[in-house]
Amino acid sequence: MIDTNSPVQAVNTRSNANASAVRGISFMQLWRREWQVKQQGAVQWLYPLVLFLVIITLFPLAVGSEPALLQRLGVSAVWIAALLSLVMGVDGLFKPALDNGTLAQLVVANASLPLWVLIRLVIHWIFSSGIVAALSLLAVPLFQLSWFEAWILMASIVTGSPMLLMLSAVASSLTLSLKNGAVLVPLIALPMQLPVLIFATGAVDLFATGLNGLPILALLLAGSIISVLVMPWVIAMTLKMSWLN
Repeated sequence: MIDTNSPVQAVNTRSNANASAVRGISFMQLWRREWQVKQQGAVQWLYPLVLFLVIITLFPLAVGSEPALLQRLGVSAVWIAALLSLVMGVDGLFKPALDNGTLAQLVVANASLPLWVLIRLVIHWIFSSGIVAALSLLAVPLFQLSWFEAWILMASIVTGSPMLLMLSAVASSLTLSLKNGAVLVPLIALPMQLPVLIFATGAVDLFATGLNGLPILALLLAGSIISVLVMPWVIAMTLKMSWLN
């Protein structure tokens, strides 16, 4: 007969209980947990926002106060600042979860890793690109843009930034097991993100000249939707391989 009171049996019972608990975590429970974790690490997600504000504030001082020049460069400057702030903040996406054992618990318990990745990325987007999109309206006083151009600029950031975040997250997951992986993330992500930057700024320029830029915005939105649907599965597999190695 098996001794149910043995230490080994007790450990197995606790492990099974923990696995069942992780499997039973609902979407809302995962959301509340990740939301609280994000709020507790306010300093980490404030740094990229401060970088964005510094870039768009110093740029007009560097190029001069000529309105025509500021209007011509304003959209590109805001988008470059948004891209750099987003890339800067992706280092802390999965590294803390690997270090504190959260990723190991999810993998061992056969939890829905793609769902956890998606929730983590959505919350990160709200605290990064979502706020940056709202702050992009500062281009009106800083770069002499019209309110119409500023709203189109904000719409381009909202539609294009999810795809940028997914590409950055893929780069972050690929370099997770490397010692200096944070240095490689921009080198891997930026070449893939440049087409998004070109299309987004081009859409705003089309609207500014009176042409229709909606097809480009629709293309960016479609790319972001596809990325949100596909990339969490790719990232989840990459994270699992990083944990196994």
